[in-house]
Amino acid sequence: MPSGSAAIARDRRTSGGVPSGRRDRGITRLGGPPRATHVRRGVALTGWLLGCLLMTLAVTLDAATTAVPRAVAPRTFPLVVPEPGEPPPGANLPFYEARKGDMTIYVMGTLHVGKPDDYPFRKVVVDALRVSKVVAFELSPDDLTMSQDDVQKYGMCSRACLPRLIPAPLWRQLRDRLKGNPAMLAEIRHMRPWLAALLVETLDSMGADLQTEYGTENQLENIYRGRIVGLESLAEQMDAFTGLTAAQQNELLAQELVLTPKKATAQVEELHRLWRAGDAELVFDWSQSKALQVRRNATLADAIDERILYSRNRRFLARMLFLADPGKPVFVAVGTLHLGGPHGVLQLLREHGFSVAQR
Repeated sequence: MPSGSAAIARDRRTSGGVPSGRRDRGITRLGGPPRATHVRRGVALTGWLLGCLLMTLAVTLDAATTAVPRAVAPRTFPLVVPEPGEPPPGANLPFYEARKGDMTIYVMGTLHVGKPDDYPFRKVVVDALRVSKVVAFELSPDDLTMSQDDVQKYGMCSRACLPRLIPAPLWRQLRDRLKGNPAMLAEIRHMRPWLAALLVETLDSMGADLQTEYGTENQLENIYRGRIVGLESLAEQMDAFTGLTAAQQNELLAQELVLTPKKATAQVEELHRLWRAGDAELVFDWSQSKALQVRRNATLADAIDERILYSRNRRFLARMLFLADPGKPVFVAVGTLHLGGPHGVLQLLREHGFSVAQR
C-alpha cells in the first residue's frame, strides 16, 4: 500500500518451487475452506513487502502467546479449479508481456492474499508459465522459509519495547485501535514500529476476508513445476524495513492508523477490486489517492516510498534483465504496487527498450 505498505505473509517451504508432497496434493474446489495456519508467538511473519501487500504476514488472532516457537509443518495450499463442465470464473489479474528483440519477460502483478474466485488463472497466463524457463518472485521459496527467523530476530523484542520506541500519543492511538483484541495488543507490544505497521495492515486485510492461501504466489506455485528464484535476497528485503529511521518507522505506523478500521478495510477491498480488473496503472492511481489521505509528513513518506518501493523496483529490473535470454522467456510475479507509475517496473522496462503490452 502507499508509503510503506507491505504485503502479507506467506508461510512456506520448498526446493525447486514444489514442496515435498506437493505433487500428491488434493484439490480444493471453489469455495473450499482454507487450512488452518499454526504460527509462532501468534503471528507468522514471513516474506512480504509491498505489493508485498504486501503482503507477508499471516495472523492468527486467537493464538497469541509467548511460548517457545514451534516448527511450522509444510502444508499444501488449496488449488482452485472449476467443477467439471463449469467455465473458469477467474479474474482478469494484471498481466503484461515485455519484449525486446528475442527476449520476452512476462510480468504478473500479485496480491499476497486473495479469494477463491480470483482463480483459476486465465489461459494466457498458464501458457506463459508453460514456456518460461524460470519463474521469479520477490523472494525465493527457500528464503521465504527462513524469513520467519529473521522477522523474529529483527522485528521482535524480548521485552515490551514498542511503547517506549514510539511517541506516547501514537502508542495511545494504537492501543485504542486494538482495545477489543487484548491478545494482539499484548503481542504488538513486543514489536518494533515497522513490524507493528505491517500487523495493523494485515488486520485490515483480514477484515476484508482475504486469505493467504489464495495469494497469487501460492497459486502459481501450485501449477508451476520448474525453477522458482528470487529477485532479491532475504537480507535485502529485510533491510528495506529495518533500515528505516525511527522517524520513518513512526510515519509508517501512523499512516496505518489514520483511517478507522472500517475505512481501512474498505480501502483493502477497493485494492482487491482494482487488482481483479487487471490494470496496474489503476492500482497506482488508487495508491496515490490513499497516500494523500494518510500521509502526515510528505518528506518522510517520500523517503519510505523510495526505500521500500522504488529502490526495490530498480533492483527487480536489474535481476530480471540478468535472467532474460533470447528465446528463453522469463515469468516474473511481484506485488502489483511495484508495477505502475513513473517509477514502476513496467516503466523501467520501457526505459530499457522493451515494448510492454497488457495481456
